Amino acid sequence: MGIPTLQISWLTGGFFLGMFFMYNLIPVRTHVQTRHLHSRAEENSILKFGNPGPVVDLFERTAYTASYNRKDRIPHWVGEHLTEQGIIKGEGVSRDKSSFKDDKELPALFRAYTKDYTLSGYDRGHMAPAADASATQAGLDQTFLLSNIAPQVGAGFNRQYWAYFEAFCRDMTKNYTDVFVYSGPLFLPQLVTSSGLANATIEFTKEGVIKTTKSNQSKYRIEYNVIGDTSPNVAVPTHFFKVLLLVKDNQYTMGAFVLPNQEIANKTPLDQFQVDLQAVEKASGLLFFEKLDRKTFLNLCDMVSCIVK
Repeated sequence: MGIPTLQISWLTGGFFLGMFFMYNLIPVRTHVQTRHLHSRAEENSILKFGNPGPVVDLFERTAYTASYNRKDRIPHWVGEHLTEQGIIKGEGVSRDKSSFKDDKELPALFRAYTKDYTLSGYDRGHMAPAADASATQAGLDQTFLLSNIAPQVGAGFNRQYWAYFEAFCRDMTKNYTDVFVYSGPLFLPQLVTSSGLANATIEFTKEGVIKTTKSNQSKYRIEYNVIGDTSPNVAVPTHFFKVLLLVKDNQYTMGAFVLPNQEIANKTPLDQFQVDLQAVEKASGLLFFEKLDRKTFLNLCDMVSCIVK
């Protein structure tokens, strides 16, 4: 049984549409932009005055690695390597000792601030969960840095279904030697009609291309909220993704999921949000597991019951 495509209804207000840590890769924190040059820059090129970016900030923390988006003030992605022993809570470690903090390793101009979330109507949603980093107090504290946080709907999502999904990922360590998890935001389009945003059935194909039965004259729009104190500039994602790679006996099992940033009924099966990995890559601009033969991956929801509790 292959990985299913995703059939999702898009509802008004943004409801449904819906790299592995390489063993030889050691990420480091950097303020130097990542560049993929397609031609050689001459001495008299515009770059002689400096490259404006975008700059990618990559932070290696105790329990996770995060790539930070300076424009949206949220992560591009956050990656974790979970093991059964690694997630055991350490003696004296307590979430009560932790608090949300601005990440002062970022330039002040591009930080998210705790006051940006005050009275915003959104929770400070962890990409790397605090419970995954409870082996040490220092590791736990780092999950509360705002470079690991994105605005999430609270009731029914961050405090329930998303948290249950996080627990599902931890539970996978009981059956797999290594569990690699990538989490991050998405901003997905909706169909525009004369009366506003309308329902439409969308399909992610294997290639990550959006298909629709609407006419060629259909238009789509990406619409999302922003929050902030005096200058609202923290983007509120329409959706979030999690990509899991599980390893046991040199066999790789993979699952990719896209969830809407809004209340989800607790009994909703997780496989309802499963998509092809290329769908996440198409929507996010990221590339996962490029050093592995992805054709050999087993489908996670064929191997385990994809139900959160």
